[in-house]
Amino acid sequence: MSREQRGPNEKLGTVLALAGISNAGLARRVNDLGSQRGLTLRYDKTSVARWVSKGMVPQGAAPHLIAAAIGQKLGRPVPLHEIGLADADPAPEVGLAFPRDVGEAVRSATDLYRLDLAGRRAGGGGIWQSLAGSFAVSAYATPASRWLITPADPSVEREAPRSGPGGQDPGSAAAVAAEHARVGHSDVAKLREAAEDARRWDSKYGGGDWRSSMVPECLRVDAAPLLLGSYSDEVGRALFGATAELTRLAGWMAFDTGQQEAAQRYYIQALRLARAAADVPLGGYVLASMSLQATYRGFADEGVDLAQAALERNRGLATARTMSFFRLVEARAHAKAGDGPAAAAALKAAEGWLERSRAGDADPTWLGFYSYDRFCADAAECYRDLKAPREVRRFTEQALSRPTEEFVRSHGLRLVVSAVAELESGNLDAACAAGTRAVEVAGRISSARTTEYVRDLLHRLEPYGDEPRVVELRERARPLLVAPV
Repeated sequence: MSREQRGPNEKLGTVLALAGISNAGLARRVNDLGSQRGLTLRYDKTSVARWVSKGMVPQGAAPHLIAAAIGQKLGRPVPLHEIGLADADPAPEVGLAFPRDVGEAVRSATDLYRLDLAGRRAGGGGIWQSLAGSFAVSAYATPASRWLITPADPSVEREAPRSGPGGQDPGSAAAVAAEHARVGHSDVAKLREAAEDARRWDSKYGGGDWRSSMVPECLRVDAAPLLLGSYSDEVGRALFGATAELTRLAGWMAFDTGQQEAAQRYYIQALRLARAAADVPLGGYVLASMSLQATYRGFADEGVDLAQAALERNRGLATARTMSFFRLVEARAHAKAGDGPAAAAALKAAEGWLERSRAGDADPTWLGFYSYDRFCADAAECYRDLKAPREVRRFTEQALSRPTEEFVRSHGLRLVVSAVAELESGNLDAACAAGTRAVEVAGRISSARTTEYVRDLLHRLEPYGDEPRVVELRERARPLLVAPV
């Protein structure tokens, strides 16, 4: 779709002539760039002619792809105003940048926080719905490589400018607060407390619960003005670390609710903030989250790369428990790729690191969820992907041995994995029993990921569709599968 400007877009025509790109050539380049980002575009020379001669403005990511295509030919960045598309929606590119400069990193993150978040839940409209389908695993390449090269900025000390920082309206409340704020450790402590509360709500009620959805609002209202304020290097490091934790949580919750495009942008900004915090283990944790998303989306090879990047940079820095988790994430990616030996080796290493951990270790607070139960749960999923039901059952029994009300979503996922293992072992009764318990748990939380696990189980049960136990399970799951997340 497109909207009409007043008169021809002479700027675009001039730059196309300068770059030596024909209408058909630009259409082809834009379609190719869109394909690399998971978009299906069908522009042709007539489309480009309308953009130039009639001033039509293509919607969505197209203006940014046009600028990128021309920039590739010219060998330099091409801003939207240079091609007469400055009024295009900025949202498609917001959050995807990983700036080298700390000041630009603050701008990139706060721009993301200011987006309309009304459509964060499926079917809710808003900006994330308009970006649906724009997830591209290739967008992680530059952030990962830049973090690997320089995992810590040399200094983050900042004095807030006096005239509307970060491109904000100088009269806005956030700008006024930033202009006068001198950030202290107490401000950072409040953000860390918010992150801890959010982690607890997310585990218990799912990423779509209204309490979890307050995290983006916290980033916009509380964190952004602080980032735009004044702080010493010491306080700034702590501030960037706390904001990185909250941003990663926002990404994780978006991932859990099926908003992959939002999750990707939050993860990229969280990694950049972790670099400003000089917190290498936290950066590794963000990369591990990226790895899990890439693996879940079917990009297992990229998932392996991201997990291994976290591992390599943290050797000699992270605690044993942290290293164990990174190896576990690597195992998940290997298993999804069908590489049994590599998955088994990573699982063995993860278990070894976990055995070496001690109660007195300085484990980060964000790793509080990780225990031997969680290791067993993920090991079970690895063997599910490798189609080894005996191993799935063995690890699932250990994972379910101590159910807790604190990690409700995790318990539901484990029940589904257990049901799949029982089914593949030929035990339909046990599969339906575990499936029924999983549906009961899933009904208490708001998690698109859990619902997808249940949906996959029902698909596997289709050959037994006439069995009374399967019919009953399907009926129990019906409200879950049709309810909005």
